[in-house]
Amino acid sequence: MTVFPQSFGHDTYIYPSLSIVYITFPTGITEVQIIQWYVEEGAYIEEWKPLCQYQSDKAVDDITSRYEGVVKKLHFQADDTVPTGKALCDIEVENGKYPDDNPPPVPKTEPIEPAPARSPPLEAPSPQPTQATTPAPVNGFTNNKPRSPHATLATPAVRGMLKIHNVNIEDVQGTGKDGRVLKEDVQRFIAERDQAPSTQPTAPGMQEETAVKLTPIQSQMFKNMTNSLSIPQFLYADELNVNNVMAIRKKLANDPKDPQKISLLSFVIKAMSLALNDYPLLNAKIDTTDPAKPQLIMRAKHNIGVAMDTPQGLLVPNIKDVADRSILDIAAEILRLNALAKERKLTPADLSGGTITASNIGNIGGTYVAPVVIPNEMAILGIGKSRTVPIFDDAGQVTKGELVNFSWSADHRVVDGATMARMANRVRELVESPEQMLLNLR
Repeated sequence: MTVFPQSFGHDTYIYPSLSIVYITFPTGITEVQIIQWYVEEGAYIEEWKPLCQYQSDKAVDDITSRYEGVVKKLHFQADDTVPTGKALCDIEVENGKYPDDNPPPVPKTEPIEPAPARSPPLEAPSPQPTQATTPAPVNGFTNNKPRSPHATLATPAVRGMLKIHNVNIEDVQGTGKDGRVLKEDVQRFIAERDQAPSTQPTAPGMQEETAVKLTPIQSQMFKNMTNSLSIPQFLYADELNVNNVMAIRKKLANDPKDPQKISLLSFVIKAMSLALNDYPLLNAKIDTTDPAKPQLIMRAKHNIGVAMDTPQGLLVPNIKDVADRSILDIAAEILRLNALAKERKLTPADLSGGTITASNIGNIGGTYVAPVVIPNEMAILGIGKSRTVPIFDDAGQVTKGELVNFSWSADHRVVDGATMARMANRVRELVESPEQMLLNLR
């Protein structure tokens, strides 16, 4: 079975006509979360048709079936986390249809045990009457509609809506194709639930605590930030006058022949790459394979990560080979990655291989930020929102200035404050005088 396209591996075992599928992951991924199943137990699956949709800390994708047959058992449900090496599902296939996958099974001989001695029959106890129990209704509302066998089918957006309103998907009667739960179904369920009278009065102000599992992305962020605690970091902050860059952006956007909307971040990322040519230490990583003799790995390519706020949480895709890209190329790549992030279509390749990161928190509204260095990187830049303030020009006259706070965090195990300051100063020179970027382009 092809478990994950291209980068994901697979292993299968076939016993007579039953294929038991379990999944393995590439380096760095230890588990995924099942978003939804496209099949149910007893359903017929064709070769290369999708089985389910998964989400890892790096991407959202489908798992396709290499086999044609009947799904006999699903070992995990929607929202379950699947660790590496665990069985995903069982598929019953035609005998001999996939002979190359496994050798023929060896028949097993069962030992014959002597028959046990007879014992006098025991009188069967009289059956005790049992009383059927029903689960207590939530907020006085009980859904008595029959559940669809496809009740766990729903899009990620609908699942997010279910979580926000604390609704169990199995309680919602789906009206979509194959019983798929639609947004309208959830809205109708919530309306009926809210209209139902509550049978359990609650004290005002009292709220129940509920345990919620971390998503794969949250789990990875938890691990990364926990690992970052072992890195001694320091913060270096500065203010940049971005009047000249903003003037260029305005001129490009108002060009009647070819209007171009280029963000400040595109200029900053190019400036970071040019500065890394002078300070390659900030593009390196520490190799601690031998803890007694750590060494630096100097990386030639500038793969600059861009922190993005996405529907599934914080993701950091990176722009590959920034040194070989123009500012227009960088702007287009930011738009491409941002669109993929919103559609949950970022690939592991988009999210791996970063060498240094920029986080533009100013898009949300923060003026100052203390970013945390990502593991396997030396530094990260946090960019605050721009603000208009009075400043003195070269002639000593008060004029309008647009200032942006730049906050750098660096790994103090290797990077000293002076090196970080020089790198930051070089970036500031390039951003404040963008014409210098033209002189440094190769």
